[in-house]
Amino acid sequence: MSYVNPDPDPERSTGLEPGGGVPPGETPPAESSMPEAGPRETHNPAKGWSKGPMTAILVLVALFAAFFLVYAIILIL
Repeated sequence: MSYVNPDPDPERSTGLEPGGGVPPGETPPAESSMPEAGPRETHNPAKGWSKGPMTAILVLVALFAAFFLVYAIILIL
């Protein structure tokens, strides 16, 4: 199996200037931008959802810490 270089030879590529640059007419147009990020999402508000999951996580962390604290005290005694 012969190795084929994926990069084209600059001497044989069309649209390249002698120094390797690309003339202005050969480049694709720039990507257009949108004036806004998108439609406003009213069905999934960001406020109000963090209290429940944060409370559940804190309770689990407290139970986890209490378990290892009690386990450490049992080992010491």
